[in-house]
Amino acid sequence: MIRPGVSCDIFCRVVDNFGDIGVTWRLARQLTLEHGVPVRLIVDDLRSFSRIEPTIDITRGSQEVNGVTVIGWEQIVRLEPASLVIESFAINLPMSYVAAMAANVSKPVWINLEYLSAELWVGEHHLLPSPHPKLLLNKYFFFPGFAPNTGGLIRERNLLAERDAFASIDNVNHLRIFLFSYANAAGDNLIRAMRESSTVVKCTIPHGAFAANLQCGSGLWNQPSHDFAIETIPFVAQRTFDRVLWSHDVLFVRGEDSFVRAQWAAKPFVWHIYPQSENAHWVKLHAFLLLYCDGLERNAASALRELWRAWNAEDSAEIGAAWRRFIDNLPTLQVHAGVWSKKLAQMPDLAANLLSFYQKSVKI
Repeated sequence: MIRPGVSCDIFCRVVDNFGDIGVTWRLARQLTLEHGVPVRLIVDDLRSFSRIEPTIDITRGSQEVNGVTVIGWEQIVRLEPASLVIESFAINLPMSYVAAMAANVSKPVWINLEYLSAELWVGEHHLLPSPHPKLLLNKYFFFPGFAPNTGGLIRERNLLAERDAFASIDNVNHLRIFLFSYANAAGDNLIRAMRESSTVVKCTIPHGAFAANLQCGSGLWNQPSHDFAIETIPFVAQRTFDRVLWSHDVLFVRGEDSFVRAQWAAKPFVWHIYPQSENAHWVKLHAFLLLYCDGLERNAASALRELWRAWNAEDSAEIGAAWRRFIDNLPTLQVHAGVWSKKLAQMPDLAANLLSFYQKSVKI
């Protein structure tokens, strides 16, 4: 049902690696399809967007896709502001649009949707207002997160039921690994360790820089083996991505969007966090590990930390031993992944939290 008086504009600048558009596209679709909110998604790079949503026509400045109105950035000057305005990941809205917001008698609820982090300060800063220095407008910091005092995570209404139905038809006798990573110097040695595993392994690698670098590397790619196989797959549409994750046993993921989807997949996973200047990403990585490993059996937690550290440090010397120890603890890690996913599912999702805050704000 459409909520009376609610409309939403979501602004996204595609920086790189599809994470920004991945998160905003999921959110836009959920607000529209599940909550009946008219959404306009304003994007500066339709070509990159079309990689995760093939129905996008990159030649059109405005189009409707899955119920969402998708608008090219150059069309902003013609827009009357929505009642809920979401700028993603600290981008700057055009001053003409901000001025139009300030001119409205009923001021829009203005949200700065931040990057996901498990750091403790996130809960303290969630929903804090930031007054505009010149105009009568407040912008509110909205932090996704893993705790009740944050904005939660994107989780579609039927996602977990669809996952469980998919898993019920699962029946294979080999270890299936999904390897989605930024370019990583430890890649060859990781593949070598997988090849030397005592079980049959099938490794799926999406097209991209990591696959290209691996193919040009040590020659492991085409070495025949009865117990190990690599399959490369094209970049898939976002709506297909969850099923790709569900069809594997161990997930290597990167960035933010696939990081969250791996947790909803309830599978053991390894996160390749996006590197940041001054090693700020290590703080975020350790903060999540502290949260995720709480309650996990000691040996399994140590194995998980060891592999995550080796992979993110691109430590070719340690990655093989770390992988073997991770696999030795796989049954325990699988149980824990399910427990973690259930724990997260007890909290409201990001879209519901956004709309709840909107409704409270318009009554103030």
